[in-house]
Amino acid sequence: MMNFAVTPGMRRLGASVLGMEAIVAGLITPVAIAVVGAEPWLAVTVGIGLAVLCVVAAGLLKRPFGYVLGSLVQVLAICAGFLVPTMFFLGAIFAALWITAIMVARRVEGATSR
Repeated sequence: MMNFAVTPGMRRLGASVLGMEAIVAGLITPVAIAVVGAEPWLAVTVGIGLAVLCVVAAGLLKRPFGYVLGSLVQVLAICAGFLVPTMFFLGAIFAALWITAIMVARRVEGATSR
């Protein structure tokens, strides 16, 4: 199994991505209700649930499990596109940012530790 060392840069960048994603996830709730015409209970469950999951994942980024949860959040954000179709695009953007944040932080901190 690959050694997955959590670095401070990874936590900062990952938390930044998840924090912005939490805002977007929360904002899909009124869009789902007003624009898409989704049932309010479904819109609140998906939008606010995803936002809360983003915040929880950001809080757990000190441990490798936080990155697993953060990756699951990315999949769920894309799946939210079944409720609000724009989320297919926005979810893919956040997934790309998530992957980039992890890769860049590991590369930069690997270079500075030499």
